[in-house]
Amino acid sequence: MKQFLFFTILLYAVFSFSQEPMVSEDILLRNDSIQLPGTLTYNNTLKSQPLAIFIHGSGNVDRNGNQAGANIKANYIKQLADSLNAKGIAFYRYDKRSATKENIKFIMDDMDFYGFVEDANLAISKFKDDNRFSSITLIGHSQGSLVAMLAAQKHVDKYISLAGVSEDMGTFIINSYKLYSEEMGQMAKEHINELKETGTIENVNPALAHLFSKPNQPFFISWMAYNPSEEIKKLDIPILIINGTKDLQVKVQEANKLHEVKPESEIVIIENMNHILKNIENDQDNMKTYFSPDYPLSGALINTIEAFIKK
Repeated sequence: MKQFLFFTILLYAVFSFSQEPMVSEDILLRNDSIQLPGTLTYNNTLKSQPLAIFIHGSGNVDRNGNQAGANIKANYIKQLADSLNAKGIAFYRYDKRSATKENIKFIMDDMDFYGFVEDANLAISKFKDDNRFSSITLIGHSQGSLVAMLAAQKHVDKYISLAGVSEDMGTFIINSYKLYSEEMGQMAKEHINELKETGTIENVNPALAHLFSKPNQPFFISWMAYNPSEEIKKLDIPILIINGTKDLQVKVQEANKLHEVKPESEIVIIENMNHILKNIENDQDNMKTYFSPDYPLSGALINTIEAFIKK
């Protein structure tokens, strides 16, 4: 009897400790012809836990935070998922519609910014009635800050802006180019005014061709139609605005402006965090972090997000 009891306890111990608490589910969402492959990760030992849904920034960003065409291999979205999972927060991330080859033939015929919002809404709808999760927080990064802002008006409990801009994209582009030179800023302004007034830019200056090529122009019109400083006022949920002091793409002032128009929001400026959420000790490493997964995320970022979601 003692041997049987010992054997039973041993089996129970082996079974219990061999079970991984973290579960990963591949989920394919469809939006008309658009396919959105994604990954849900969560702790299956918890009866209920908050869920974070990540909305990516500009470019052909996959669910891990990488971009094949640009050779970006930062892995920052997966790192964020792993870090928050370790804190008892479930995480859903998906390939942006422009990152999936199967979607290209469809999106080239309909380059509309609001399509990204529809994708985010599809993800929200997937989980809004899932009783494994106690709440839904949208985390919008860079361009995704505005996307998440527009999607967060239904079935979302909290909203986080990571490196989000405060102005409409036309104004942001003009001001960004002004930092380089007044001439470039004026050139950008003329192009954007022409685009708003006529719906096209007849002769694109070669210096701006990477932005305003003919296929991109309808997309920019639809993107410029939204002003984040106006859209954030429509949210009636807890808001956290985050920016890093080492962000080369979106400056801290953008976070301050968003907070000014929505003063009841929380704002956290994180020392030494760059645009892709990595901790930067040496300035020369800033751009290197885009091309290697070896750089760690900001620990302060993880702690800040955890505290806000669990509050």
